[in-house]
Amino acid sequence: MSQEIRKSNLAGSWYPGKPETLRSQIQGFLKAVPDTPPFSGELLALIAPHAGYMYSGGVAAHAYKLLLTRPFTQVVIVSPSHRLPFNGASVDHKSGYETPLGVVPMDQSLAETIMEKSGIFKYIPEAHAQEHALEIQIPFLQETLKNFSIVAIIQGSQDRLTSDEIARALAEALKGKKVLLVASTDLSHFHPYAQAKSLDKKVLDRVAAFDEKGLMQDIVTDQVEACGGGPMVTVMKTAKLLSANQAKVLNYANSGDVTGDRSGVVGYMAAALFKSGPGQEKRK
Repeated sequence: MSQEIRKSNLAGSWYPGKPETLRSQIQGFLKAVPDTPPFSGELLALIAPHAGYMYSGGVAAHAYKLLLTRPFTQVVIVSPSHRLPFNGASVDHKSGYETPLGVVPMDQSLAETIMEKSGIFKYIPEAHAQEHALEIQIPFLQETLKNFSIVAIIQGSQDRLTSDEIARALAEALKGKKVLLVASTDLSHFHPYAQAKSLDKKVLDRVAAFDEKGLMQDIVTDQVEACGGGPMVTVMKTAKLLSANQAKVLNYANSGDVTGDRSGVVGYMAAALFKSGPGQEKRK
């Protein structure tokens, strides 16, 4: 493991570079989310988008607002690899991630524990160097959790076997621990507005049904689009292995809802995976 800090690639472009501006923007997104509790039960995982905050921040806030009343000190983020194709998954070995809001420490002990559970994990520095899908989650976590550490995982292969093996290993490593899982994904890309909503509804329905197997089947047969489809399936499977039994889609929008340009849009979803509370009907 390294003592090197991973510097921000996105500050000043994908999100504000000044701490006070960034904090104000995130707080604005969070305040716009209704206060009505979307569910009762033990939160295990979130699914959140990873576009620039002006496009997807309002959707992401629906997931991250849950953390204001559900504190965690350890977070495992699973994101796709946008720039470097590789097999398996890469676990970052750096000592921290820096954003304008400060440095979040990497949980190197937990990272080592995870890597020991399967040979599917390795460390590929190039995979982490420019990846936006993972970094974009961190300022929201900083503003809602305050004191926490992360394990940064980039999933290269998006196939079923890779997702299954990562999920198995993560569940084994996290069993008995209070760790938040975060899957980073956007949905369909650059389709006309109505077509995008139709495509994305299939993903939303699979997530709401907590049907990660059906979602993976839709992904591999090109019935849906999700650039973080593999991480989404991985986190759903991991959460289920850790006793999550319900899922709730918290919000959906696309870039056309923000910009008004509906000719070619990108879809965004926020969702939560949780263990149902007393008196709730469990999904099978």
